[in-house]
Parts: sequence; structure tokens; C-alpha cells
Amino acid sequence: MLEFNQWFFVLLANFLILFFILNAILFKPLANVFKEREKAVSGTLSEAKGITVRKESAISQMNVELLSAKNNAKEIYNSLRAEGISSQKEMLMRAEAEAVEMIERARKELKEDAKKARAALKADIEKFSEDIVNKLVKA
Repeated sequence: MLEFNQWFFVLLANFLILFFILNAILFKPLANVFKEREKAVSGTLSEAKGITVRKESAISQMNVELLSAKNNAKEIYNSLRAEGISSQKEMLMRAEAEAVEMIERARKELKEDAKKARAALKADIEKFSEDIVNKLVKA
């Protein structure tokens, strides 16, 4: 059971003195350290949120620029491709025209050579027919 004797007041005084001493030496400085730490953490968190917002805006800006560059590159590619196709068609048309011209020249040359060969053969035929006739008449 709890007795109130002379030691009770001594212990109570001892407790109160230690409470005030520890409050001044330990509890208040610790409370100040915790408050400063909380301020630093909240400041750092708000700074991190600001950095996150800036990062997200930079990423979205970069995505917009990347999309623009991609579309620009696609347009350049398509224009160069169309230019290449038209150049290819033009070259093919020129090559086809040259081939047709070469074929026509070859045909003309062949016709001329055939005419020359026919003329030469006609002359030879007349000569051969005379030779045959002469050989038949002599025999």
C-alpha cells in the first residue's frame, strides 16, 4: 500500500528537479532537433515534388519535340522516296527509249544487210545460172 511519509516528498522533489533539468537539457533540444528535421524533410519533399513536376513537363516537351521530329523525318523520307521513284521512272523511260531506238537501228541495219545480201545473192544467182547454162550447153 502507498504510504505518505517523509520519503514521499523527497522522491517527489527529486522527480520534479530531474524533470525540469532533463526537460531543459534533453527534451527541449530533442524536440527542437525533431522540428528542424521535420522542416528539412518537408522542404526536401516539396523540392522533390517541384523537381518531379519539372521532370514530367520536360518529358512531355521532349515527347512533343520527338513526335515533331519523327513526323518531319517521315515527310522528308516520303518526299525523297517520291523523288527517287520519279527519277527511277524517268531513267527507265530513257533506257526504254534508248533500247527501242537501238532495236530500230538494229532492224534498219539488218534490213540493209538483208538487202545487200539479196542483191549480192541476185548477182551471184545470175552468175551461177550463166555458169550452169554454159556447163549444160557444153555438155
